[in-house]
Amino acid sequence: MSRGTKMTLDIGISWGEGWSMEEEKKNSETVALDPSAHRLVFQKEKRRGKPVTLVGPFSLSAEEGQKNLSALKKSLACGGAYKEGWMEFQGDIAPRVREHLEKLGFRFKK
Repeated sequence: MSRGTKMTLDIGISWGEGWSMEEEKKNSETVALDPSAHRLVFQKEKRRGKPVTLVGPFSLSAEEGQKNLSALKKSLACGGAYKEGWMEFQGDIAPRVREHLEKLGFRFKK
């Protein structure tokens, strides 16, 4: 068995009545909030020795999150991604990101 694969034990096994497999379901439906209802926080990480700025959690639809991210990346002249309700930006640019998001109406925790 190669490393990183999971072994399933449900093949050929009868668990009897009352037992069933529970499937993991990701809640892909998020309720889109008004920008002023958000309370965003910053996190800084290092990935492969380079700084990354994380901003979130956002309660936006995936399309709206990508649209906002695209506009921010163009205005900040940096790369980034929108993953699981968090925006990731390349570099240590938290003050500049905060300034642009506050112009869009988003609020931050203190």
